[in-house]
Amino acid sequence: MIKSLDHLQLAIPEGAEDLMRPFYAALGFVEVEKPAALQGRGGFWAVAGDISLHFGVDPVFAPATKAHPAFVVSDLDTLVAGLGVAGHDVTWDTKLADVRRCFVFDPVGNRIELISG
Repeated sequence: MIKSLDHLQLAIPEGAEDLMRPFYAALGFVEVEKPAALQGRGGFWAVAGDISLHFGVDPVFAPATKAHPAFVVSDLDTLVAGLGVAGHDVTWDTKLADVRRCFVFDPVGNRIELISG
């Protein structure tokens, strides 16, 4: 039976690692070393708190524009302001009255949800 989530993998195109690192660092993720046996595949791994993201190179990459991770953020306004300074536009969503949230696309077009918490 499922006990917990180990990691989430997001696809990236070949050669996009350096484009992705600053964006996810702005979200609070810190890069961690991939196991040696997997380093030749490209991509990278990052963690924030107990959330692990694996970025895997997909030779036929297409961004995930509907499916997405949703991260709960302690200071959504500050994070959104920093993303704006870095040139990343957010779209606020008010459809759920009791949830303050927005969406942003990472540098390769993957959709990311940010929720105030």
